[in-house]
Amino acid sequence: MKKIILSLAVLAVLCASLPAVADAEPVKLTYSNFFPPANHQSVLAEQWCREVEKRTDGKVVIDYYPGGTLTKAKQTYDGVVEGMSDIGLSCLPYSRGRFPVMAAVDLPLGYKTAAQATATANAVYEHFKPEELADVEVMYFNGHGPGLLFTTTKPVRTLEDMQGLKIRSTGNSAQLVQALGGTPVAKPMPENYQLLQKGVVDGSMHPIESNKSFKLGEVCKFGTDSFDVAYTTVFFIVMNKAKWASIDPESREAIRQINKEWTAKHAKAWDDADVDGRQYLIDQGGQIIELTPEESARWVEAAKPVIDGYIADADARGLNGAAIIEFTRSTLK
Repeated sequence: MKKIILSLAVLAVLCASLPAVADAEPVKLTYSNFFPPANHQSVLAEQWCREVEKRTDGKVVIDYYPGGTLTKAKQTYDGVVEGMSDIGLSCLPYSRGRFPVMAAVDLPLGYKTAAQATATANAVYEHFKPEELADVEVMYFNGHGPGLLFTTTKPVRTLEDMQGLKIRSTGNSAQLVQALGGTPVAKPMPENYQLLQKGVVDGSMHPIESNKSFKLGEVCKFGTDSFDVAYTTVFFIVMNKAKWASIDPESREAIRQINKEWTAKHAKAWDDADVDGRQYLIDQGGQIIELTPEESARWVEAAKPVIDGYIADADARGLNGAAIIEFTRSTLK
């Protein structure tokens, strides 16, 4: 009789606990993104949030903050580390020098598509698992399509045409401009339109899509298809490590699967935007200049100091710069 009573008591306790499990509070997260709400990258980020909520059956819910309303672009990574936001999307070059392994991806290695740049960024991370990103849980990376040269009044067909031109550029693209014989002018992208319109600069290094998204195709009249020295910019999506640990294993696995799918979605969005950006330039009366194979080879040779500089800097940090470049280039093939 005592055994029966004891079994009934245990059963009662188990039954009483069931509603508590069913009514468990969801993990609530915040997502910070500097892109404005209408931008294709922002739209995808918000869709990612909703997909996470859907596939975790509401066990994870996310408040989305676009347009830098929670943390600004340069603050996003530290904001995730410090818990100002739980998830963040921004680009690695905004913390210049902080991500020496991943910085190799941004070099002018000759990108043709955003899909290629995105695959390279994720491959480099998975291969090296760099310590520089150990303070966050990486969701995934994506890279914009080829960064190329665009000018306002003078077409650039040769290295000689670059001499003396002032080109708005930052980071690795500024180093590339200097290597090609131009004068880099470091200004943020939002200021680019007025700089070009007023003649403060003669041109700009930027992704093709920016001709439409930033309306640069209205003030740039020439685009040079310098694909063999095209660069990219790596964008990260990372989560606070403590918040990631608070999510149940089943939901974490669902998020990993979503990450794989959204990596491809981001790349496609960049590539689709490049098609629109190219057409926008042409529709404004712009002209596309194609380098001859011989001239393109000259640009590649001229850009070598940028790659060599990266290797020297990486070596000085105790990394094997040549090995990083070799692997990064291998992903392009």
